[in-house]
Amino acid sequence: MSDSNTSTGSSPAAASAKARGRRKLQIGIVISVKMDKTITVRVDRRVKHALYGKYMRRSTKLHAHDENNEARVGDRVEVLGTRPLSKMKRYRLIKITSKATGPTT
Repeated sequence: MSDSNTSTGSSPAAASAKARGRRKLQIGIVISVKMDKTITVRVDRRVKHALYGKYMRRSTKLHAHDENNEARVGDRVEVLGTRPLSKMKRYRLIKITSKATGPTT
């Protein structure tokens, strides 16, 4: 008999992630690193106005867990939805896709 993981070609980690359901991946810009192990990320999106049809820019601020305090203001990051880590934190830092350029304050 063959193992069920080898017959489907999936790993046990992928199977457990599938059992948890699809988690939300967001891409945004770090706007604050003033808290310990926490970053604030601004996620921008474009929405169409219901009456006039003009596209508007809307943003959402998310608090994400940064275990090693490696993100800096202006970095472009990927955050993944997770279980509640505190009152406000519902995401954790996955990776920094691009570093900020220029001086930081």
